[in-house]
Amino acid sequence: MGLFDWSDMYSLEHPQIDREHQALFSLAGHLHEAMLQGSGNDVIGDLLSRLINYTQVHFSHEEALMRRHHYAGMDAHVSEHRKLTAQVLDLQQKYAAGRLAITMETMQFLRTWLEHHILKSDLLVARHIREHEHMLAQA
Repeated sequence: MGLFDWSDMYSLEHPQIDREHQALFSLAGHLHEAMLQGSGNDVIGDLLSRLINYTQVHFSHEEALMRRHHYAGMDAHVSEHRKLTAQVLDLQQKYAAGRLAITMETMQFLRTWLEHHILKSDLLVARHIREHEHMLAQA
């Protein structure tokens, strides 16, 4: 089993969010494999860029859902998104400048962040969306 294998325990029972999380896990898994294989800077750099770009797309989709469903915890959630984005962009800049190697520590940071964010913060968002949709359906 790989470091970024998707499991049903990460499912939030929201098809769009789950598909995007699966894609994030897949991209992170490819980055991890490239690191383990000692792939060149161009391969790792490209995978890191793709992961960052997709993360930003996913965050914008998630934030739109939170706005649409009037999620009260949106500000704190968006703050988490901005913090991770800044951290990963910093990693990317350091990597591109040759001041950072992608290591198991870096991969473990990404894994821990994804797992914590999905199972804690995103779970609350998904529950709120389901409850809000249920209330709208009954109105």
